[in-house]
Amino acid sequence: MSFTKIVPNVPLEKAKHTKIIATVGPATNSYEAILALIKNGVNGIRLNFSHGSDPERTQQIAWVRKASMEYGKPVAIIQDLQGPKIRLGDFDGIITVQKGQSLAFQYDSDYERSTIIPTQYDFSKKVKRGEQLFLSDGRLKTIITKVVDAVVHVRAENDGILISRKGINLPDTDFEGDVITKKDRKDIAFGSEHDIDYVAQSFIQTAADVERLRKILNSLGSNAKIIAKIESKAAVENVEEIIEAADAVMVARGDLAIETPAESVPIIQRKIIGLGLTNRVPTIVATQMLASMTEAPEPTRAEVSDIATAVIVGADAVMLSDETAIGRYPVDAVKILKKVILYTEANAPVKATFNMNDYYSNTRQNAIADAVIKMAHDVGARAIVAETKSGATSITISARRSDIPIISVTSEERTAHQLAIVYGIKSFVRPADQNAAVKLTNWLLQKNVLKKGDFIISVNGKYPGVVGSTDTIKIRLL
Repeated sequence: MSFTKIVPNVPLEKAKHTKIIATVGPATNSYEAILALIKNGVNGIRLNFSHGSDPERTQQIAWVRKASMEYGKPVAIIQDLQGPKIRLGDFDGIITVQKGQSLAFQYDSDYERSTIIPTQYDFSKKVKRGEQLFLSDGRLKTIITKVVDAVVHVRAENDGILISRKGINLPDTDFEGDVITKKDRKDIAFGSEHDIDYVAQSFIQTAADVERLRKILNSLGSNAKIIAKIESKAAVENVEEIIEAADAVMVARGDLAIETPAESVPIIQRKIIGLGLTNRVPTIVATQMLASMTEAPEPTRAEVSDIATAVIVGADAVMLSDETAIGRYPVDAVKILKKVILYTEANAPVKATFNMNDYYSNTRQNAIADAVIKMAHDVGARAIVAETKSGATSITISARRSDIPIISVTSEERTAHQLAIVYGIKSFVRPADQNAAVKLTNWLLQKNVLKKGDFIISVNGKYPGVVGSTDTIKIRLL
């Protein structure tokens, strides 16, 4: 049985608009755990390819699809690439660092023999004298003083400690398009063969990085969409062109808060969400949404406020990382997240804005979306039903952030899964048909999801199943 043949278990009016993405890890590495996440409100599952093996990923993907089918709703699977994540190599103990001290780093060096600190990536050809190098999650700042024979020498700007395998951040360094590593290419090939809906690209610097990934996906015959992760200084500087090139964008606040001033992150987050709305690109807010719940059963008040803010300004989705990957209370974290989303949406209407006068407003798709929303509000419609092949029509309507539920009808199961993390959309898979919207609403009426006397606004095209053919709006009284 198709998951979209199962009657929705949440009434349209009570469904959350802002979606939830959860990361699978040791704390949730079972079918039962993944099903529990989905039952409690998760719409997308993130697989962090910085960890785990291919057999583990294959099993997790199978569990997600099985749970999606059992519970009866589409769920997006997101492959999060490691990218050029630079980490320290292995060494014993802790290295204590004092302000003014000189340190040296080299790829795969032997610290015991040379006192040169090992790294897992050779960045010696990328960095320049005077650039910043951060260690220990940004707590230890150093300045590069010279690069000699593949050894990077730095001067510590404050006291700190170094522990093996901790990350390194280089906010001033230009990686010159080298953001797709050999490991990433292997993982992309794996994903193209294993039912991945989105590929999240790490440490993007320019739109050209997105286009390089798209070419790789196209060469593999993959129709996965690209999530651009904004987590570097360069990405912030080029954010407008990156959003135009990507299919979705993630505010990855962990590394972003190291590579840019911490106080700038909330402003960057809001700007990205606004640009996403303007360009009809779904946005995801990630990192430390409920960080305290990795260890504690209750969130902090600041975390609750952070979630509510993301909802109010119009994010499509919020994401949990350590909270569900290694946390002690993964399902409770999802429950809290959903509770805050629902309360915020009910009591503080979304204040998302987008520029109605920008050049997108002159397209047919935008004109149709504007007309659909106005018509739906004018007649008090219960729902908007959008027939879509690629998902573009539904995403364009969603970007208006109306409080009217959007029901998406598509002939593509992949599209239904990809729309799972887009604001306010419930998806159903049905064969391409001139009357797909009518047939679906009739079925929903029979199942008491819709009621006699409801107004429905439907939007479709003359040629069902053809991308870009949407041209018709209808009002239907059930």
